[in-house]
Amino acid sequence: MSIIQPDSLLLVPTSPLRISELPPKSSRIGAEAVLFSLVIPTYNEAANIKKMIGVLSGLLDEFIPGNYELIVVDDDSPDGTWDIAKSLMREYPQLRVMRRQHEKGLSSAVIRGWQVARGSILGVIDGDLQHPPHVLLELLNTIERGADLAVASRHVDGGGVSSWSFIRRFLSRGAQILGLIILPGVLGRVSDPMSGYFLVHRNCIVGKTLSPVGYKILLEVIGRGNISQIGEVGYVFCERKQGESKVTWKHYFDYLHHLIRLRLSTGRLGRFSQRLGFPLGRFIRFGLVGLSGVFVDMTVLYLLGDPTTLNLPLTLSKIIAGEIAIFNNFLWNDIWTFSDVSSQQNQWHQRVLRFLKFNLICLAGLTLNVFVLRLVFAFIIPNRYIANLIAIAVATIWNFWVNLKLSWRVTQVK
Repeated sequence: MSIIQPDSLLLVPTSPLRISELPPKSSRIGAEAVLFSLVIPTYNEAANIKKMIGVLSGLLDEFIPGNYELIVVDDDSPDGTWDIAKSLMREYPQLRVMRRQHEKGLSSAVIRGWQVARGSILGVIDGDLQHPPHVLLELLNTIERGADLAVASRHVDGGGVSSWSFIRRFLSRGAQILGLIILPGVLGRVSDPMSGYFLVHRNCIVGKTLSPVGYKILLEVIGRGNISQIGEVGYVFCERKQGESKVTWKHYFDYLHHLIRLRLSTGRLGRFSQRLGFPLGRFIRFGLVGLSGVFVDMTVLYLLGDPTTLNLPLTLSKIIAGEIAIFNNFLWNDIWTFSDVSSQQNQWHQRVLRFLKFNLICLAGLTLNVFVLRLVFAFIIPNRYIANLIAIAVATIWNFWVNLKLSWRVTQVK
C-alpha cells in the first residue's frame, strides 16, 4: 500500500508481536504521525460499531481535533462488522480498518493495531460500548500529567459494575486475588489488572515482544513494558445493550495460563532459562502433563496388576498402563504444551502423524521405564508403586528431551 486511500483496508502485519519505534513504512507514506491511536478490537459488533465510532469521533474531535486515529481491528466477523466500519471511513477521516482473516484473538488484535498505529500514545477500548467512551478524556489527561500508563479501573473511586451477578463478581475478584498470589509484582501495581481499557506511552513498550494469552493484554504491558508511573481512572462497567457477551470459562483458564507464563518468563528462573536458551515454561507444562499421566498410569497399573484386581503379570500391566498414559499425555501436550505448533497443523492426518512420532519416542521411553521398574523393584525397593514412580521420573526426562529435539520441532511450519 503506497498511499492510504480513504476507504482502503490496512494490511495485517505478519511480523512478531512487537511494537516498533516508528510505524511501518507502508503506514507512514501519505499519513502524518498523530498524538493518539485508539485500537478497537471487534468480533460480531455490527449492532454497535456505527454508534461507537460516532461517539468516539465526537469526543476526540473536540478534545484533540485531527490529532488522533481510530483503528478497528476485526477478526473477520460473520456479521460483517469490518465492512460496516469500512463504509464509515469517508464520513470519519480519522478511522482506519483492518480485517484479519488468518489470526484470531482479542489481545493479538490489539497488538496488530498498535503495530500500524501512528500515535505516540496507544490505547484500547472494547467495541461493545461496555467501556464508557467519555472516560477516554480523563485517561488522556492522566497521560498528559506524566503517567506512562493510564488504566480505567472498576475498583477505585468512581468505579464499579452495573448489574453483575454474584458469581461473576466472585470470579472477577477471585481471579484478581489469584493473580496477586502468582504475580504480585505486576498485579499489585494496579487495582484492576483485568481491565481491557487503558492507554500507554508508545516508548514504554517499543521493542518488547508481547506474548499475551487470551484477552488480558494489560498484564503483558505491565509485566514486559518499561512502566514507571501508573495512573488510574474510575469507570462503571456497563452491561451490553446489543449482542452477546464473549466471556467464557476458557477466558479464565487463559488468564491462569497467562499468569503462570508471565511468572516464569519475568522471574529469576525465567531470566536464567533465557540465558541458557532452555524453554523452562514448556518444560513445566510438559511436566504437568506428565503428572496427569502418572495418575492415569498408576490407576491402570492398579486395575490390571494388583493381586486384589485382575492380577495380570507386572510387565504386561505396565505396558498397557504406560500406553494409555502416553495417549493421555499426547492429547494434552498437543493442545497445550506445543499448541504453537499444533495450531498451525490441525488437520487430522497431521495430528495422527504427530501422535505416531510422539508414541514412537515414548515407546522407547516406555522400554526404559519398564527396565528401570524391574531393576528398582528387584534390587533396590521391593515396592511396585515406589519403583514405578522412579521409573516414570526417568522416562519423563527422556521423553521431554527427545520430543523437544525431534518430535514437534520437525513438524513446525517453516
